[in-house]
Amino acid sequence: MSKGLSYVLVTPYTIGKSRTGGVLSRLLSRTDLELVGAQIFAPDKKLAEDYASSLRSRAPSNQLVLLADYAEKHLAPSGGRAHRTLILLFHGENPCGQLLNICGHIYTKHVEVDALSGETIRDTYSDLIFSDANQEEVRYFEPAVFTPRAQDEADKDLLMFANFLESKGNLVHNIEYPDPSKIERTLVIIKPDNWKHSSSRPGAIIDMFSRTGLRVIGIKVHRFSLAEALDFYGPVESILKEKLASSFGRKALELLEKEFSFKISKELSETLGASFGTECARDQFHQIVEFMSGKRPGCYTADEIQKPGDVKCMILAYEGENAVNKIRDVLGSTDPNKAANGTVRREFGSNVMVNTAHASDSSESYEREKQIVRVNHNSIVSIIRENIRK
Repeated sequence: MSKGLSYVLVTPYTIGKSRTGGVLSRLLSRTDLELVGAQIFAPDKKLAEDYASSLRSRAPSNQLVLLADYAEKHLAPSGGRAHRTLILLFHGENPCGQLLNICGHIYTKHVEVDALSGETIRDTYSDLIFSDANQEEVRYFEPAVFTPRAQDEADKDLLMFANFLESKGNLVHNIEYPDPSKIERTLVIIKPDNWKHSSSRPGAIIDMFSRTGLRVIGIKVHRFSLAEALDFYGPVESILKEKLASSFGRKALELLEKEFSFKISKELSETLGASFGTECARDQFHQIVEFMSGKRPGCYTADEIQKPGDVKCMILAYEGENAVNKIRDVLGSTDPNKAANGTVRREFGSNVMVNTAHASDSSESYEREKQIVRVNHNSIVSIIRENIRK
């Protein structure tokens, strides 16, 4: 079976209720599809109406009518404000069938609560409540997610979204705060160690960060180029040299004295720290860069240095009061073994380098980091156009 591209649209209500992590966990852990793109955006009235019209044009069913009515009313702006919606792109064999199985169907007839199993995303997160007087009259409906049933439907929808997103940035600012001076933004990177195989870990990490009460205003799947990784972690190199060079030098000194059974002079020991120790610290820095980009610093052409790397991560931008400290409190100490219980790094980190996630340590760091990873840029439109050539 040939591979294709499909999507899951996470509704504003699901995002607002901080259920995004739970939805993503289901999608990542229960399919063999690859998550290739993600973006938060705010549909306008025309996009909501066009999407609803597209749903209604398909083989008519009560389910599609409910979805179309919901899209037209709840994806569109209301009360003078646009609403955050999340699109997730998945690539692989039979993506529509796999995603539909995980998202689940909508029961268009009254179903007793004891008959529900919680197996699918909609079983867990959606609601369909009928009138007590008329068991076929819908009183309240929340689908949690949208996903197409067939590849031709997916292609049509994705091109519609691509056309809309073409002129949009990756960050959504759709709320006015009483005191904007109190609002901070910060960056979170869910590192490559979480993406080696299909796992619920990325979703679980997002779920843990949701307890901060901060708003997610941007998401993207990203592959660090070697140039980006070198720039992003550049400040770490000098810190590693300062902290580790002397300890590596002392360790080399001890091994040499033990091996050759004589006392090394003070001058030579200082030379070991300045040369061998510094080289070992530089190697630690190169390991970090390789971990984040999949490429070890070395002999590359200018084009190769700029190309996306071989491993992926997810970048999220959060917004709210005291955002930097709130995120770092949930993240935990750099060393997972020293991190507090209940923190992200304690739960999922392995060591100082493979510590599952990064977060900006100050507003100044956020400003620097967002420029390097181009946080307001998303490649989702080009991914759609490359996979759907019409």
